[in-house]
Amino acid sequence: MTAATVETETEPEPGEPTLHQPKRALIAAGEVVLVALLVPAAVWCWNRGVIHYSYPVPDHPPLESTRFKGNWIGASVGLVTVAGVLLLDAVRQTLLAVRTRGRKQVEEPDV
Repeated sequence: MTAATVETETEPEPGEPTLHQPKRALIAAGEVVLVALLVPAAVWCWNRGVIHYSYPVPDHPPLESTRFKGNWIGASVGLVTVAGVLLLDAVRQTLLAVRTRGRKQVEEPDV
């Protein structure tokens, strides 16, 4: 017959990182503020990258043309991508800030 070993949850050492850290909420708030700044910057870049032209033609409706500037469109896509990644990380940081530790295992009686 073998003896059952019970694993006990040990406290982390002072230098060891833990998951539940309330200061992560401040990091998440900073990331949300950064996202709020990046989205308008992306819209501004997109608007700079799309140019509409209208050429008047006698006895006909005007000719309409649109020009896309790739550098501004690319910058806009890049800013939105960075904002999306930051938003996902803000959700992760928030969950790690508010999530509590799991319940301790109750020792089962030895039958």
